[in-house]
Amino acid sequence: MFETKITLRKEFFTDKEQLLVEHGALSVSTFRYSTGVEGLTLRGRHGYITVLPYKGHQIWRAEFLDHPMVMKTLFDEPQQTDEFLKTYGAFLIHCGLTAIGNPSAEDTHPLHGELPNARYQKSFVIVGEDERGKYIELQGQFQYCIGFEVGYRFIPTYRLYEDDTHFHVKNRIVNLRGVEQEYLYLCHINFRPIDGSKLVYSAKTEDIYTHVLIPDNLAAADQEKLRRYFDILEKDVHAHDTIGGKDQFYQPEIVFTVKYQKDEQGRGYCMQQLPDGYSFCVSHYPDQLPYGIRWISRMENEDALGMLLPATGEHNGYKDCVEKGFIRYMPVDEDVVLEFDVGVGDPQQTKAWAQKIEEMIK
Repeated sequence: MFETKITLRKEFFTDKEQLLVEHGALSVSTFRYSTGVEGLTLRGRHGYITVLPYKGHQIWRAEFLDHPMVMKTLFDEPQQTDEFLKTYGAFLIHCGLTAIGNPSAEDTHPLHGELPNARYQKSFVIVGEDERGKYIELQGQFQYCIGFEVGYRFIPTYRLYEDDTHFHVKNRIVNLRGVEQEYLYLCHINFRPIDGSKLVYSAKTEDIYTHVLIPDNLAAADQEKLRRYFDILEKDVHAHDTIGGKDQFYQPEIVFTVKYQKDEQGRGYCMQQLPDGYSFCVSHYPDQLPYGIRWISRMENEDALGMLLPATGEHNGYKDCVEKGFIRYMPVDEDVVLEFDVGVGDPQQTKAWAQKIEEMIK
């Protein structure tokens, strides 16, 4: 049992990818995109994640068991911008903490708050071994303060064991003010939807809610397609469970709120069961993040399935979160911890998860 911590420096990142550390079948390499954004890859025996350690701690790309997970996007590389949609191509994006979601006309916060493209002050690689075996971690620190209003430190950590096909996310929120503070959090995990797949998840029908919204600026023909599909979902919300099913229409998007059942370990589960028997998987703790927002947007060159965005509340901005009672509070003397796992299941793991989920929602 041991653990060693390496403090990252900007000079570790150059135009040419270079190996930083090896640990059994695990490795860490650093590089810099042509846009100037720093990138770091954690690699295990079965796959990798590429992280932007100083830019939101976003996971830009992720692949396990030869299955790339990230949405189809216009962005090949992350851009040097703080605006959410001007560099929207990541697999995993932290959102919050002073607000989440799309701001209403009465809100003043940016889309999904200050975290998505936050400029991290510190980043660390951690190499260790425990009873499960060898692992590597990437940990970041972002401190956000506004005098007499807000003061917190957000510390996300990604852990990968050498034989795993998933990675563990552990976020820690440290209250710096000495008084209780509000917080909101959502993790935008953007999978690629695969036609013919099926969504399998530990939620009962009565705990799935469809947000009906038909944008005024949508073409009349598309408004009608969206209206027809909302009618179908009103009769059978599970009509969206098969990816690429008849009459589905996700332009520009449809959002659902899902409340998950939890197992004896306190976990909820969601997977996109792929036609080849594998699956994309997310598991989280509903006691920590009680809402599983589901966001689907299917355009020709931008194709995304946010099948489970673990969150403290819904996606309609700060004012809506206040009105609906979604605000949570950082205690003074204890850190907030938010955890979940993301990855790929092989056919055997996928069958086991499907059976488990079936038992949970009986």
